[in-house]
Amino acid sequence: MINRSISRIIEPQLVIEGAGVLLKRSISPRASNEYDPFLLFDHFAFNNPLEGPSRGFPTHPHRGLETVTYMLEGSVNHRDSLGNAGKIGSGDVQWMTSGRGILHEEMPRRGENGNIYGFQLWVNLPAAQKMSQPRYREVSAGKIPVVEKDGAIIRIVAGEVDGIRGPVTEITAAPLYMDVKLAPASRFILPIPSGHTVLAYVFNGAGEFGSDPSTALQQAQDNSSGQAVESVSMVVFNDDGDQIEVKSDAAGRGVQFMLIAGAPFKEPIVPYGPFVMNTQEEIQQTIQELRNGTFIK
Repeated sequence: MINRSISRIIEPQLVIEGAGVLLKRSISPRASNEYDPFLLFDHFAFNNPLEGPSRGFPTHPHRGLETVTYMLEGSVNHRDSLGNAGKIGSGDVQWMTSGRGILHEEMPRRGENGNIYGFQLWVNLPAAQKMSQPRYREVSAGKIPVVEKDGAIIRIVAGEVDGIRGPVTEITAAPLYMDVKLAPASRFILPIPSGHTVLAYVFNGAGEFGSDPSTALQQAQDNSSGQAVESVSMVVFNDDGDQIEVKSDAAGRGVQFMLIAGAPFKEPIVPYGPFVMNTQEEIQQTIQELRNGTFIK
């Protein structure tokens, strides 16, 4: 098995979305589609949004993608044009398939410690399913399996570790999405098929990720080192191996990261705000439907 090396490390940028929500954004939809099938990753961990009607994500549309929200602290109230209404709290997950079109609102609220802390991932839909039936699902924290091995605590939202599968199984891209926490002096190795896009969002502590490309021919040895990465950063892995490796320093705090992986669709995309379609004509049609009131079927 060959460890993947690191292509780049992204420093998240502060952005304002919705009604004044401050976010850290690592990737966003682009026509270049370099993180296919993943479109966007947002980290919200700030004093904004405040309680009250003026903050959050008021009703807005989506088409052509799927969203996955994972909460660590606080909660998010959800309501949509399908008639769904719910609330996810600490450790919970919600995912939504926008398909041909959905209107929804997401209103974050502080937890008992006054914090709001979570992540939202956007995953592309292939052309054949962009106009599919919208769907919404919730998974409570108690239904997310936890695997503990070799100093790692792994919460499996989607994907599989040691034969244990996460509960989010209906996302078209069938991604791997998990919360990995390494104790000091620990080592995490996970096979991931060659050709799959692999990202790791480091949000706590620091560790060594991947391998030094100069030692790629010596991967059978345990003394090859990775690249040091500190929180908060998004790690982008190269497509030069069939497994990833992460190590934590014996003298450090350990490291915690969201691991994201999946096979690309290899289709052109045209992103426009909350819409991700395959052609400019499809985007124009979407905007026209919004204007004439036929967006929701």
